[in-house]
Amino acid sequence: MADKGFKRKLAAILSADVEGYSRLMERDELETIRTLTAYRSAVSDLVQQYRGHIVDSPGDNMLAEFPSVVDSVNCCS
Repeated sequence: MADKGFKRKLAAILSADVEGYSRLMERDELETIRTLTAYRSAVSDLVQQYRGHIVDSPGDNMLAEFPSVVDSVNCCS
């Protein structure tokens, strides 16, 4: 079977979202956005520290990719 230009790679995917986001936004939208921005920055730093990168971060979700399961688990520990 010919390789049709596909490149395979192993990766660990981390998907995270904020528990109760809608409730928090309803209660205090400005403070929720401030807190989410601060947490997103901290998590992004951790992801980079463990050789991962943020793929996307819509709304209250963050999707990160790691080259190793070990790196992913260590980042989340």
